[in-house]
Amino acid sequence: MKRLLQILTLLCSLGLTQTALAATDYPVDAPVGGESFGHSVTSIGDGIYVFRWWVYRNFFIVTDDGVIATDPMNPKAAKLLKAEITKITDKPIRYVIYSHNHHDHIGGGVMLDGEGVEFIGHENVAKELGDHPNPTIPLPDITFADTYTVELGGRTVELEYFGPNHGESLVVMRLPEEQIIFVVDIVTPRRVAFRMMPDFWPDEWVRSLKEIEATDYDYVITGHGPEFEPAIELAAVVTEQREYIEDLMAAVKSAMDAGTHSPDELQQTVKLPKYEHWRAYDAWLPMNIERIWAYYHMGW
Repeated sequence: MKRLLQILTLLCSLGLTQTALAATDYPVDAPVGGESFGHSVTSIGDGIYVFRWWVYRNFFIVTDDGVIATDPMNPKAAKLLKAEITKITDKPIRYVIYSHNHHDHIGGGVMLDGEGVEFIGHENVAKELGDHPNPTIPLPDITFADTYTVELGGRTVELEYFGPNHGESLVVMRLPEEQIIFVVDIVTPRRVAFRMMPDFWPDEWVRSLKEIEATDYDYVITGHGPEFEPAIELAAVVTEQREYIEDLMAAVKSAMDAGTHSPDELQQTVKLPKYEHWRAYDAWLPMNIERIWAYYHMGW
């Protein structure tokens, strides 16, 4: 009996060791690199690469049966992306996944098109591109309403729609085995919200982030970030983004409830010192404040 317990203990120990060795520590502190206005490709392991063009980012996965690519960005960036993929593998691009309808992220898909390539996007992407066509953006071949799973060469990418937040077609891409999510626009680490928050609903933004936080992931790749920020981040950046929006909304609402209703005055008086070290704080915080004023004042 004692011998059996010793064997079981050894087997459990080996199992734990093998699990620990199998776990991937992604480079959360390593800058994505390159020139500020150039492009770069960063391998984060497991055949996953982060491509950066200026402050835009996507990811692609090289599998035994081909490549899964995401957000082409624009024709120039997509041409560079395709060239970088061909340096890594001779496998063809099989899927191109759109994160949402905005042209600054999915423009240039035509540069990745070819025989056997299928484009995937939320059903609202197809509607919006149908209403506002762009010759550089192929319509999605595959659409879905809530969830969709892409499988290729033993790799899996799960797509999930969390409802309206930034537009009405944004999806989160999940690599379930690697515990990584790709989130575009609604999470940009250590940066205040973009200018006047175009096409954002602040309340829906907060709701979506809470729902994303409740899912299972350890790492985050985001759709924006300069060359000096890491290619991949820890999960906490989602919470940090939500807290910023909540703090911004609370500060503006408090000032308005106290009698300040002029957006010009709000821009001068509302401050968020907790976030002074975030990028674009001085330039964009006043615009963020005016957007939240419009939300409370106009219901927009």
